Amino acid sequence: MSVWRVATWLVLLAIGAGMSAPVKAACPPEGTDSSSLQLLREQKFAVPDDTRAALAMGLLDCLASPDPTLRDGVAYEGLSAWLRAGQLDEEQRRAVRDRLYTMLDVSDEGGFASPFAALVLSEVARTDRLQPWMSPGERADMVKRAVGYVATVRDYRGFDNVEGWRHGVAHGADWLLQLALNEQVDRKQLDSILSAVAVQAVPESGHAYVFGEPGRLARPVVYTAKRGLLTEVDWTVWFSALPSRLGEAKNAYADSAWLARRHDLMAFLMSVYLEADQSTDANIRALKPAVVNALKAVP
Repeated sequence: MSVWRVATWLVLLAIGAGMSAPVKAACPPEGTDSSSLQLLREQKFAVPDDTRAALAMGLLDCLASPDPTLRDGVAYEGLSAWLRAGQLDEEQRRAVRDRLYTMLDVSDEGGFASPFAALVLSEVARTDRLQPWMSPGERADMVKRAVGYVATVRDYRGFDNVEGWRHGVAHGADWLLQLALNEQVDRKQLDSILSAVAVQAVPESGHAYVFGEPGRLARPVVYTAKRGLLTEVDWTVWFSALPSRLGEAKNAYADSAWLARRHDLMAFLMSVYLEADQSTDANIRALKPAVVNALKAVP
């Protein structure tokens, strides 16, 4: 074991000891600093099994950090790496999930905690998609929370040159994507996912997307189609309802909010169309007529 690995191990052991008693939320976690966490990243988040869970819980606070090197580079990447490698067991995944739920429910003045909680929840949802471990009730609760989160995002900040990403809509869309792909998620739950997507595909506020949100919102729609649970008529009805979200016809081309909504809707529809056109999946390709009809209905 290298000297650097030993140093990291000692730091993590200190964290494990400190996590036995309640501590004030902090980032970096108690017993670490930015340098030791960067070292951890350089070592591809290799840590001893008996300290990983404590560190995972400690890093959750860093999802709210204004420092993108800690928030994106360490906290998100580390949690994602452990979840994707199956290095957090069911009990640990459940603890991470529940803590993330709490982060979604509290005030988020900085605007980082909620979007990154949603992004890590997409990784938690992915583990359940690949190998189901949540009960039907837990999964239904997650769908409800994801739908509620996406539908109520009103902070549309994306990338900042100093503070990095917030990206609530896109991160929420990633969470919906993992749920839409899950074969345990039923038709009624898919309908609720699509309802949340519709809210943000044409945001009422008239915010104009510039950070790729329409493409991210398209993905849960495309992969809902792949499931084959909605008919051609269902899709025609869903897409045909989107242009009405633009607002009153009298505002067409005479109102900045209307123009922004049109921009968002066109970008969303074109994103779905491109995905459908390039796909080899028959269910996804079948979206094209409904999308074209919706495009023709946009003033």
